[in-house]
Amino acid sequence: MNKLAGETSPYLLQHAHNPVDWYPWGEEALQRALQENKPMLVSIGYAACHWCHVMERESFEDADTAGIMNKHFINIKIDREERPDLDHIYMDAVQAMTGAGGWPLNVFLTPDKRPFYGGTYFPPVKAFNRPSWKDVLLSLAQAFKERREDIEQQANTLTTHLAQANQFGTQTALLPGIPKEELFTREQCDTIFNNILTQADKTWGGFGRAPKFPGTFTIQYLLRYHFSFQAPAALEQALLSLDKMLQGGIYDQLGGGFARYSTDEKWLAPHFEKMLYDNALLIDTLCEAYQLTRNNTYANTITHTLEFIEREMTDTQGGFYAALDADSEGVEGKFYVWSKAEIEGVLGEKAALFCEFYDVTEEGNWEEENILWIRQPLAAFAAEKGMEEAALQASLAESRRQLMEVRDRRIRPGLDDKILLGWNALMINAYCKAYAALGNAHYLEVATRAVDFLWENMRQPDHDTAFYHTYKAGTAKYPAFLDDYACLIRALIALQEVSGNPEWLNRARQLTEFVIAHFSDETGTYFYYTIQDQQDVIVRKKEIYDGAVPSGNALMAANLRYLALVFDHRDWTNRAVDMLGRLAQTVVRYPTSFGIWAAELLQWVKGTKELAIVGPEFRARMQEVHEHYIPFKVLLGAESSQPGMPLLQDREQPGKTLVYLCEDYHCIKPVFYIKEIINLIK
Repeated sequence: MNKLAGETSPYLLQHAHNPVDWYPWGEEALQRALQENKPMLVSIGYAACHWCHVMERESFEDADTAGIMNKHFINIKIDREERPDLDHIYMDAVQAMTGAGGWPLNVFLTPDKRPFYGGTYFPPVKAFNRPSWKDVLLSLAQAFKERREDIEQQANTLTTHLAQANQFGTQTALLPGIPKEELFTREQCDTIFNNILTQADKTWGGFGRAPKFPGTFTIQYLLRYHFSFQAPAALEQALLSLDKMLQGGIYDQLGGGFARYSTDEKWLAPHFEKMLYDNALLIDTLCEAYQLTRNNTYANTITHTLEFIEREMTDTQGGFYAALDADSEGVEGKFYVWSKAEIEGVLGEKAALFCEFYDVTEEGNWEEENILWIRQPLAAFAAEKGMEEAALQASLAESRRQLMEVRDRRIRPGLDDKILLGWNALMINAYCKAYAALGNAHYLEVATRAVDFLWENMRQPDHDTAFYHTYKAGTAKYPAFLDDYACLIRALIALQEVSGNPEWLNRARQLTEFVIAHFSDETGTYFYYTIQDQQDVIVRKKEIYDGAVPSGNALMAANLRYLALVFDHRDWTNRAVDMLGRLAQTVVRYPTSFGIWAAELLQWVKGTKELAIVGPEFRARMQEVHEHYIPFKVLLGAESSQPGMPLLQDREQPGKTLVYLCEDYHCIKPVFYIKEIINLIK
């Protein structure tokens, strides 16, 4: 048993019985490194990480290897999901050194926390053009003793690089007085679209080559670009990407929910871990696709995936768990795959039809097993078989139900049951969008309960607006990061749009004021990832890329734009413009790395419709708005005037519910129903 035994992170607890003398990141380990003048080995991963498990079995559970580590290094384990700030810093360092990154991330630091060497997975013996882990350990231990000056120089160089990397794409200050119409243009939007299409897979959907990630931000941009400018090619690529994922193995055809990415171009073989954020972002995007197309496949997938979230990733108190492991019984994907004989044993005479539809064969379609995926759309398959679509659907649904009963008796993948503030906020936003798209009141109840959970369990004591990042087993810890606040503010905005409760916007405003006060950079433009006065990081990073999750800076630009309209904060509008304006050239050039920013640029070009609904029937009118795809809007509702919200002031007329459509602080004559002005809105 080592120092990780007292932690709550499932990932750290996985390593609590290693013979390695692991410490969690904290003062005890950091001080020991300084006192003993030893280098630190910082090993970063997460509970659902397959190669993290592999390296643990091969090296960290090996007594001889552990002996070398304990003799020469202060060994620290970090859960990247608990400390994404440290993961960002040291991942950037390793990428600068090696040109690649990933997890497990193993980085070696000087006693004062500066990186000087690192890599990802190291095998126990030399293989895959990688040195053995023992050779790496012994070489670095010797170098630290005999070539300390070289190591210090390398550490200085890397630390300088990390500080300078904060400036990428954001250096150019805007000339004063340039109107928004010149900063953000239709031409930029067109170029973004064209640059996306150069990376698009026109056969299997998605963007780039394998491994393929969902690319939800890019898909959303295409949906909104088509809505804005009637571009069928944009819609076609967006829907192709969604359809191929929904038919693929990346989507759990039996249980619902999406795996993190596909290892191949066809979406057949996923990396089987399921992350909360991926599912939240895909639901978010599917809701927009459904509102735009009214394709019931998207509605059914939203419903199926949220059933999975509530069944397997929701805490009894209302929060959402972080992830499900890729492995069960030490084997990746074992929980999810089937042999043909197993399916025949369960389904009997229905097996032949099921196996043909889901590409199940004797030899298997993946590592001699079968991943369920759909080679041919249901309508085409039914026509080929001379079946009614409804009959085929019913047969497949009954077969899936029977197989789920069997699968539920298998040994389950590991569950990472910590609750992360930002990821929970992404899922709350997804539930709000699902309620808006499908009108299921249960989704609004789940979203509200989850926000209440965060407020009750993850706020710092005696503070209305300061939150913790992570919660598990009754304990919340680590000050929340920019992404946490940015996602939570966006979720509160979404919750007001579907509930009609203006209190959520007041909370969003208070959190925004807190972020401005505690995360702003020296220029007052962008935001740092970590809160001011945090002492255990060597640099304060500014994250601007939209990666697997949205950039906190991108979300804050959108939040500032929205809340500026609600509360008439012109300085927030100016800051949002400045944030995007400084980055616009980079966004246009690399749109798949800046997807949220790209959508924000598109919204500035198209403008934002401001909808204010006042009167006793305001909630019903708000729901009528949600029946339409209106991606660029501010939607407020109340029974009567709301102080501090100009769009809701002096609007009420006794006994009437009126809908006001405004833009740039100018409003047209109010109407009684959305349908009277929907053409103006669109």
